[in-house]
Amino acid sequence: MSTRRQFLRSLPAAGALVPVLASCAGENASSDEVSKPVRPVVISTWQHGQLANAKAWEVLSAGGSALDAAEAGVKVTEADPEVHTVGRGSYPDRDGIITLDACIMNSAGDCGSVAAVQDILHPISLARMVMERTPHVMIVGQGAKDFALTQGMELTELSTDWSREVYANWQTKNPDYSPPINVENHDTIGLLTLDEKGDLAGACTTSGAGFKYHGRVGDSPLIGAGLYVDNEIGGATATGWGEAVIRACGCFLVVEFMRMGHSPTKACQLAVERVISKNPDWKDIQVGFIALNKAGATGAYCIQSGFDYAVKNESIDNEMLVPEFKIEAPDVG
Repeated sequence: MSTRRQFLRSLPAAGALVPVLASCAGENASSDEVSKPVRPVVISTWQHGQLANAKAWEVLSAGGSALDAAEAGVKVTEADPEVHTVGRGSYPDRDGIITLDACIMNSAGDCGSVAAVQDILHPISLARMVMERTPHVMIVGQGAKDFALTQGMELTELSTDWSREVYANWQTKNPDYSPPINVENHDTIGLLTLDEKGDLAGACTTSGAGFKYHGRVGDSPLIGAGLYVDNEIGGATATGWGEAVIRACGCFLVVEFMRMGHSPTKACQLAVERVISKNPDWKDIQVGFIALNKAGATGAYCIQSGFDYAVKNESIDNEMLVPEFKIEAPDVG
């Protein structure tokens, strides 16, 4: 442990080197300065997370487990065709195919993941099956689809009239088939839960970047990148440009900063600074982290504006917290 902490302390303080970051609002006494444990708690990314939170809360308020709540919550988003970055009705890839990624992690440290899955409505449930019914952590592509069918899952048409239309328009505007990837089509849902027993869990599910190369996998199904939970400390999940999160092992890093004693918001900020230090093009990307610690405190931090997240506990009724720009003085020393 001491070696790992010494390594983390040696990381550069990138925040002093950049002029503009986006700080997520909501760091207050009810969030980061918790005098006694707050349970249960749900926190999720983006405005569409409010419906996911409500479902997760149904499970938690009835005494259900953090794991069941996390899965139930994000399934709502996966099934919603109006959310075009998760599940059915999502942006397709460059070949017009919708492929889905997801992972889940419980309080014991068990985890499951699937990636590049086609025709399966709930990849988060499939990821849980990988965790609970196989000796593996991750199954991908056709193998994941085959496994789903052996477990009784049914094939589902994921394309909708909207996704077919948006793909046709994209093809018309990009006849050479080699445009830059649109990095703004990546509003992953990540959801973290803390149940009445004090156990943590998390889930993350996405269709990934719009018009990505077929087979591309981002951070969302990668344990330690898009999601990480340590029941002694807390959990974190990410949203945004997956390649940038992967380079920093972002969510593992957030949890390790909380282990060092930082608040959830500060831990997310330090992880964002690490992402910036690994990505010279950070001004052109969006990355956000949310975090939940063992005491029920929540927090978030992000690059760029436009990111929001939802929190629900007994005193907060699914409140939306919206980022504000924070101006940092550049280091001229």
